[in-house]
Amino acid sequence: IKEKIPFVNYVRDRKVADLIIISTNESTGSGGSERTFFLEGRGKCSGMVDTISFSTSPDETYEQIREREAQLLKMGLIRYIMKTPLAGYIDINFSQPIKQEVSSDKWNSWVFRAGMSGMIDGESSYKSSNISGNFSANRITSDWKINISSRYSRSMSEYEIEDDLYTSNTNSANVNALIVKSINEHWSYGGRGSVSSSTYSNYDLSLSFMPGIEYDIYPYSESNRRQLRILYSLGYNYNNYSDTTIFNKTSEGLLVHSLNGSYEVIQDWGSIDMSVSWSNFLRNFSENRLSVFGSLSWRVAKGLSINLGGSYSFVHNQISLVKGGASSEEILLRRRELKTSYNYFTHFGFSYTFGSIYNNVVNPRFGGSGGGGMVIIMN
Repeated sequence: IKEKIPFVNYVRDRKVADLIIISTNESTGSGGSERTFFLEGRGKCSGMVDTISFSTSPDETYEQIREREAQLLKMGLIRYIMKTPLAGYIDINFSQPIKQEVSSDKWNSWVFRAGMSGMIDGESSYKSSNISGNFSANRITSDWKINISSRYSRSMSEYEIEDDLYTSNTNSANVNALIVKSINEHWSYGGRGSVSSSTYSNYDLSLSFMPGIEYDIYPYSESNRRQLRILYSLGYNYNNYSDTTIFNKTSEGLLVHSLNGSYEVIQDWGSIDMSVSWSNFLRNFSENRLSVFGSLSWRVAKGLSINLGGSYSFVHNQISLVKGGASSEEILLRRRELKTSYNYFTHFGFSYTFGSIYNNVVNPRFGGSGGGGMVIIMN
């Protein structure tokens, strides 16, 4: 962007910028993405606000997308450059686009993907292999959202310790489906369904169907800048276990419900993403799970940015645990799900940059080119 658009200065501190550009990226039904730029004027451009966007297709290369981004930003900057002496040096050209005939979509908005991968590695006392495959079918329109996906994975590991040989084999397979119907800018309804098996979680077969209804406090059309969604689901879960569980069950059917809340916001200072999820089996409210997730990207001050996030879950719904527990070998090789009352994950980091805020030179010699923030000051 700095090489393609050299007629503005890029600065790290948004407080000295005449223009702030916030970029977002959302997946589209075709497998591509919609790139949106929110232009917010400050200083001499105060009160000027624009939104520009374009959609990519899944077969476009990264270079093609970069060229389109730069071209779109050039067009979006023109109105702001008119406020500066630079306007006298801008030349606008027009190239007539190729005329295209409008044709019907023979796939009716359906997009299919299939993939397979494998891995083998080892050394004298260890070897491991993994094979996995996946397939998905998706149809996204303004009224409907349909996602169907399947995955299979098989892993094998062997460890030789002195004269003993330890092996670990795990298999998992699943098919998931999501169907959602739009009602209006705030309401939607639909359901999730799944069929799965897992040696790790002790399932020969697990069936689940969870219809639900969702409300977004903000209009769905503003989802690329802010969301506050509340989703309630009530459904049925049938499990056929590989081994007898701690509750002396080999199979069972259960009613389950869940409540989820999600909040996301993107601003010039950074972004916040938070969610809370509660679920329990209706036969016993003590069999429940509460999960909290959050992440924060915050430009605290000039040159100082903080990124942190994590999740924490209170776990009281492990109904598939094997009676008798797991052996030492299964524990060490993580071949069995173990009893726990919680799990957590966290990440954090910060960066601090100081020095010239106006150095916009790009020099790729010997690798690396440097970079600054996506805030612009026009002199």
